[in-house]
Amino acid sequence: MATTPRSRNTLTLYSAKNCVVCHKVRMVMAAKGITYDLISVDTANPPEDLLMLAPHYHSVPTLVERDNAIYISNVISEYLDERYPHPALMPAEPIFRAMHRIAVRQVEQDWVPQVQAIMAGGKNVDAARKRLKELILESLPFFKGNKFFFGNEMSLVDCAITPIIWRLPALGIQLPKDAKCVEDYGLRIFRNPAFMRSMTPEEKVLRDLALS
Repeated sequence: MATTPRSRNTLTLYSAKNCVVCHKVRMVMAAKGITYDLISVDTANPPEDLLMLAPHYHSVPTLVERDNAIYISNVISEYLDERYPHPALMPAEPIFRAMHRIAVRQVEQDWVPQVQAIMAGGKNVDAARKRLKELILESLPFFKGNKFFFGNEMSLVDCAITPIIWRLPALGIQLPKDAKCVEDYGLRIFRNPAFMRSMTPEEKVLRDLALS
């Protein structure tokens, strides 16, 4: 792993301005009150620093702590939860940790590609909207039964899901009335100052733009 003058002595996050998986990592950092340098990345033209850190894997998000670069949003999120243990965003019991990992992986593999397809535009947008809506509705029991997705404590699962729920109006997805629990779930988290701190200016206006 290469080092750069910028990354050597600070915690630095390379992040796109409007990226659902980058938002997830920023949400983890905000929930834990972590201070860091945020480097905005144009993914079509990544900065030299990022290219130096990972010539063959210059994706976002990338977290740099001292001389170490960490990639992949799920790996970054779990690293941060271990490195900064309070408040914990994963349960202590191994079986419940496994269930959380499965849920986060499902969001990453099933939900996120639909979000990305909608944002990219093109002929697959309608199919992606339909599939994302189906996936959310399939998860209604979790939204109905708890304050957060897996109980009364916020977890990495919520950090993965909430950026998607925030984007629903901008993605052109309107849920039926019997899914009001999803919006209620989102609002509980949106109102938290930490959630507002997790967003870029481009992300903060997504709902205003969608509803105007």
